[in-house]
Amino acid sequence: MTSLKDRMKSDLTAAMRARDDLRKGTLRMTLAAIGTAEVAGDTAKQLSDNEIITVLTREVKRRREAAEAFRTGGRAESAEREEAEAAVIAEYLPAQLSEAELAELVEQAVAEAGATTPRDMGTVMKLLQPKVAGRAEGRMVADAVKQRLTS
Repeated sequence: MTSLKDRMKSDLTAAMRARDDLRKGTLRMTLAAIGTAEVAGDTAKQLSDNEIITVLTREVKRRREAAEAFRTGGRAESAEREEAEAAVIAEYLPAQLSEAELAELVEQAVAEAGATTPRDMGTVMKLLQPKVAGRAEGRMVADAVKQRLTS
């Protein structure tokens, strides 16, 4: 099985051959972000697929936030470009959790932690994060936990 990074590199080559500028540019920026993450810290290392998914999730979030800022600033064309880039990167992420699946995972984590008040949110999040990594945005998870603990 090829790694996620290798798959992205081969897709970059295919995009270059197809003259797909959006995909080519997005994959280049994303691979650069992965490379930066690999050399960050004291020693360089190869990132695992799970670590790459963390980088990809961060890149998608950045693009969505930038698109929102562009829309607020009246720059719809730039916002659409950012959203298109986010869509290209999202293709490499695992399938996102539905609201029902997330609610079920939240219920399990709340039961496992024995949480009853919003003060227990940190404990629940600590149990939940490994289960939803790369499959749901942190803000969405936190909102679901907060809603469950306040109801």
